[in-house]
Amino acid sequence: MYAIVKIGGHQYKVSEDQTLFVNRLPEAEGKVTFEDVLLVKDGKGNVKIGQPTVDGAKVEASIVDHLKSDKVIVFKKKRRKGYRVKNGHRQPITQIKIDKIS
Repeated sequence: MYAIVKIGGHQYKVSEDQTLFVNRLPEAEGKVTFEDVLLVKDGKGNVKIGQPTVDGAKVEASIVDHLKSDKVIVFKKKRRKGYRVKNGHRQPITQIKIDKIS
């Protein structure tokens, strides 16, 4: 069984007991419910497609941790001008574990 869920402006394909990293969520660590379920496929092969969301479908998850992703180096240079700038960026992310799809 899996579902397509909209979390923080992005769409994710999730299944039960899956761990994934999403953009930072404002909630504290604990339980969270996602109501924006776009598609649900059960174990029997039945597919429900929402218009735009599936009625009555929800995904329950646990927020495991708030952390930062790997560093991305931003390097700018203009040739023959002596201009070089090096910056780094670490995106804040949230680790969640999918508990139940209903």
